[in-house]
Amino acid sequence: MTDYTLGLSASWEIDIWKKLRNAKKVAFMKYLSSIEGKHFLVTKLVSEIARMYYELLSLDNQLEILNQNIDIQQKARVIMVLQKKAAKVTELAVKRFEAEIAKNKSHLFYIRQAITETENRINFLVGRYPQHIKRDSKAFLNMVPQTIHTGIPSQLLENRPDIRQATLDLSVAKLNIKIAKAHFYPSFGIRANVGYQAFRPEFLLSSPESIIYSITGDIIAPLVNRNAIKTLYYNASSKQVQAVYNYEQTLLKSYVEVANLLSKVSNLEKSYTLKMKQVNALTKSIDISTRLFRAARADYMEVLLTQRDALDSKIELIETKRKQMEAVVNIYNALGGGWR
Repeated sequence: MTDYTLGLSASWEIDIWKKLRNAKKVAFMKYLSSIEGKHFLVTKLVSEIARMYYELLSLDNQLEILNQNIDIQQKARVIMVLQKKAAKVTELAVKRFEAEIAKNKSHLFYIRQAITETENRINFLVGRYPQHIKRDSKAFLNMVPQTIHTGIPSQLLENRPDIRQATLDLSVAKLNIKIAKAHFYPSFGIRANVGYQAFRPEFLLSSPESIIYSITGDIIAPLVNRNAIKTLYYNASSKQVQAVYNYEQTLLKSYVEVANLLSKVSNLEKSYTLKMKQVNALTKSIDISTRLFRAARADYMEVLLTQRDALDSKIELIETKRKQMEAVVNIYNALGGGWR
């Protein structure tokens, strides 16, 4: 026989063992964990852009230093040509300086290519097409890294998104065990129905003749699928152990990383001071060696090697400054986006 029914039905589970409430907390914590994962990526992105920017400033300064050195060597070559005409040096001295100038000019193109690639890398990270990056390269060597006091409180490590994410994952694993335990206990439910029922459509909405309603309670005990529930519980327990190990590893890695970076900042600062003294001494040596050569008290190789050593020391000074600034950026990254 044809039967027409129109109505609503609902069911409730009495959450005696907090299975549903814990599942709701798990879903919320997983969402928070994904947010921390996003913050971790943002911090990495900001740090990478900052590192690329300092590398760009370093390359600009290397280009300027190399141009200055080429100018000095060209002036020295002119002196060698005059000395050759005066029969004080041979053609070998002139050719050695010409070779050194050609080598340095060739290196200019490598630096320019590196500048182009670094600019394009920054543009890619910020999501735009290749264009010039505005910057003040002249102030690079005068930059002073921000003072970072030793004895960083442990609370600062908790700002790291990866530690927060590991903490949330640990809480999720703990709640999953409670949920798995709750499956061993019987569940209590209530079912309710209300609506209209009739054999013919014209009588379907007749009240109160066609109204139907019901309310029932049920108890469901896990008898058949007990092995499956045991497997679920063992799986949740194993994941909790894994989450504990992951949390400990993340915390230890963070502490070691920050400690290494603090030591690196301190050592780079001392190294930069000594490098500056070396650059100043070698810069003065260029003028001294040139004057000694003109007075026939030094040969051309001393002049050439002094200029080469001065160039290398200036490049190393710039690299040390870049490493200093990058170390501060790495601490920013290691502390989850800065510190107070």
